[in-house]
Amino acid sequence: MRSLLYPLLLCTIALLTSCKTDYANLPTYTGSRQLQAVIEVPAGNNLQLKYDRQAQEFVSVKHAGGDRIVEFLPYPSNYGFIPSTEVGKDGDGLPILVLAQRMETGTVTEVLPLGILQLETDGEIQPIVIAVPARPRERIISATTLATFSQAYPAAQVILKEWFVNQDKTANTKFVAWRDERFADKEIQRWMKL
Repeated sequence: MRSLLYPLLLCTIALLTSCKTDYANLPTYTGSRQLQAVIEVPAGNNLQLKYDRQAQEFVSVKHAGGDRIVEFLPYPSNYGFIPSTEVGKDGDGLPILVLAQRMETGTVTEVLPLGILQLETDGEIQPIVIAVPARPRERIISATTLATFSQAYPAAQVILKEWFVNQDKTANTKFVAWRDERFADKEIQRWMKL
């Protein structure tokens, strides 16, 4: 009996460790039409992480042969992407910043988009969805629209703009505009995979 149990246990362990979540192809919206976000970089980190679609794992971004460390202030909140979206020439998911308590890499959470921070880097427009958790008890900011965010937290809005413009010294990044939650919804629809 023991001799049969050991191979069965090894097979079970192998199956469990080989099962990986395909974060890139999770649904954009839950069954109840709530937008989802996948967290790559937790709030407060300086190490830039990215979801590798082929390996189906989170890896550190490489720069000049080493891990890319943001040589600026750490990420001001939880950074990641919206699943089942593709943006830009690399086909990465639509970027999102979730204003909430620290969430670990690989967290999938339901969010409400406040709006979009539009940047331009080397002539290419880059949208970043700014969101809060969908569940009110998880929110650290009581805004659910760009207008209420701008009115109640104008300093936070300035901090986010300045952080994204300045966090990569090698990029030529400029602020373009803040866009509201209706624009964000259209942008999410635009980049959803069919």
